[in-house]
Amino acid sequence: MSRLKRVAFIGNSLPRRCGIATFTTDLQQAIATSGTGVETGIVAMTDHGHVYDYPASVQLQVNDGILEDYVRAADFLNAGDFDVVSLQHEFGIFGGEAGEHVMALLSRLTMPIVTTLHTVLAEPTAAQRRVLDRIVDASSRVVVMAEKGRELLRTTYRVPPEKIEVIPHGIPDFAFVEPDEAKAGLGFAGRTVILTFGLLSPSKGIEVMIDAMPTILQSRADAIYVVLGATHPNLVRHQGEAYRESLMARVHALGLEDQVVFRDQFVDKPTLLRFIAMCDVYVTPYLNEAQMTSGTLAYSFGLGKAVVSTPYWHAQELLADGRGILVPFGDAAAVGGAIAGLLTDDARRQAMRKRAYAGSRSMTWERVAERYLAAFEGARRGHRLRLIARRDRSALAGDGRAPPDMRTDHLFSMCDDTGLFQHAVHAVPDRSHGYCVDDNARALLVACALNRPGEERLPEVLTSRLAAFVQHAWNPGTKRFRNFMGFDRRWLEDSGSEDSHGRALWALGECARSDASASRRRWAAALFAEALPPVEGFGSPRAWAFTLLGLDAYCAGVAGDSRAGRIRRVLADRLVAILAAVETRDWVWFEEGLSYDNARLPHALIATGSSTGALAYVEAGLRTLRWLVTQQTTAGGFFRPVGTESFGDRRRAPQAFDQQPLEATATISACLAAWRADGDLAWRTDAVRAFAWFLGSNDLSSPLVDLETGSCRDGLHRDRPNENRGGESVVSYLLALSEIRQIARLGEGRAKLAPRLA
Repeated sequence: MSRLKRVAFIGNSLPRRCGIATFTTDLQQAIATSGTGVETGIVAMTDHGHVYDYPASVQLQVNDGILEDYVRAADFLNAGDFDVVSLQHEFGIFGGEAGEHVMALLSRLTMPIVTTLHTVLAEPTAAQRRVLDRIVDASSRVVVMAEKGRELLRTTYRVPPEKIEVIPHGIPDFAFVEPDEAKAGLGFAGRTVILTFGLLSPSKGIEVMIDAMPTILQSRADAIYVVLGATHPNLVRHQGEAYRESLMARVHALGLEDQVVFRDQFVDKPTLLRFIAMCDVYVTPYLNEAQMTSGTLAYSFGLGKAVVSTPYWHAQELLADGRGILVPFGDAAAVGGAIAGLLTDDARRQAMRKRAYAGSRSMTWERVAERYLAAFEGARRGHRLRLIARRDRSALAGDGRAPPDMRTDHLFSMCDDTGLFQHAVHAVPDRSHGYCVDDNARALLVACALNRPGEERLPEVLTSRLAAFVQHAWNPGTKRFRNFMGFDRRWLEDSGSEDSHGRALWALGECARSDASASRRRWAAALFAEALPPVEGFGSPRAWAFTLLGLDAYCAGVAGDSRAGRIRRVLADRLVAILAAVETRDWVWFEEGLSYDNARLPHALIATGSSTGALAYVEAGLRTLRWLVTQQTTAGGFFRPVGTESFGDRRRAPQAFDQQPLEATATISACLAAWRADGDLAWRTDAVRAFAWFLGSNDLSSPLVDLETGSCRDGLHRDRPNENRGGESVVSYLLALSEIRQIARLGEGRAKLAPRLA
């Protein structure tokens, strides 16, 4: 894979005074100093009638009201050989109705766009909805800074879950310090300091905090409230300093001149950090719930401050679990009581500070830059693949046949109110063998796959039933998933195999990322986190691989889980290590023999390396998958999966029978992951060849699937198909079909597939 070289940022930029300007500048500097060698530049939005002394990092200005400037910026970026554009979006910083001028820029760009949405409105106007829909459509990735943003994009704006990234607001990496030294340096020695900072405007609720001061002073007579920040430039432009003057009049009326201090200045970052360091309590008394993110809150939280805030969206998430205190909107008594309680309880305040500081380490700009770089790489790969799909559609046209329709009739017939049956006699569910978590976890993966655009979701009651089976399989006493259950709903074991535990984690990780239900996503993430630690003690390479695939989805959907990140590296390193111990020039594999679900091992490394930027994982995955595909392709050019007859054979070419759907599905997934990683169109052809096995391009020229019901035979014997159509087979086929249908939708319209599917 070629390395990301140049990234351009579009947004406001310092020295313009606003939160977007600070964020754009901080993100650009974090990427520029990340040690990756990526070159950066800013295209700065300049508000009408203003002139700024921009630094050298600003390579071009766009006057927000001049449409021609947007066109000129697009030409500049296209000519500048930038790999990715990072757009900082807020409705108010672009010209035109609801900021629609920015589309004159975005629609002309030839590189992928990653858009950070600083505001996501729950109830947009018609114009705001229209513009945001167009921006999202033009973007390869959309970044929000809170889970509420992801939820709104999925539900209100119908954005595909795989297009959304949640990356927290970055913070400086500042030491956990006591406030005394900073107080002395800023002239507040001996005082108990409450701080609010940011550009002043009526939505900030400063008057509520002023009204709370008499309550606080009853408990801490030495308390002082410092309001740091200039009035918002837009407010000054239209109203002058009327708002600040009204606040000062309120202070005077309450006789608080010695207890409330206004510092009317826009400070640089070192000064700002000193002010935060000196406060005992930080307060954000904002008046509006629909605040998707607050840089001031993130900074104070990241410096380990005790925070009291109203419950706007960002605060609800950041301050949960005792990391801060939430108080009702506009309630001065509640604000005063909460702050007074903290200032008179040193132990509680210190414990809150430590929880906040510990919880913020994944938010440092260094960590945030890593997350953005991964998003940029993903966007670039996806963009390149779409270009390849468009360029080579004629080469892929084949006989013009589209993938089959998605039919789930047989899946439904294989389920009862407990879950998915393991086996069938012909197409009739076989109750005598009961259920297993393996197949129900795979079925939950199908449910997640059918949340993608262009597919019809499984009924909610069925998805909930599958999730309930996985939940019931969890044994908190052993910290393991049970696998086999009899038809009488009695578990046949206390702990299942390592592989079944890994498959359950895989399904939970995907559910945490892409389930249609926000509540079920939270459930899946919580159970995943609880069930993950035992995997470190596992010895099964497939259990490692299944867990890595779950971690790939979980880490994309759940930010800041450092333990998950560490285990992810441990498991990937183990796969690389066993490969190094076994691999020779002629045997490019992880084990002495081939077994079942083989392609999941390279798939796990490719997915992990692609998401984390670890090219060594990707290269190992591509190398082993290329060898495996060669082993599974006949001289006649069709797919021949490893058969059960050869399981365990040492360093021998795989035997043909019995062939099972699981192998074709794993190969399809792995090949498509490889295609996304390096853009080689041959991987896509390999995936289509493996899918054609289901439809009759196999050793017996016999179709495995019934296209009307979606049932799938359990495999190929030497002389006939296996007529039984069990749970594993149907979910394997549906998973494979969902992936083939997804790649068929890439490019313009419905792409054609080759080679022949039947």
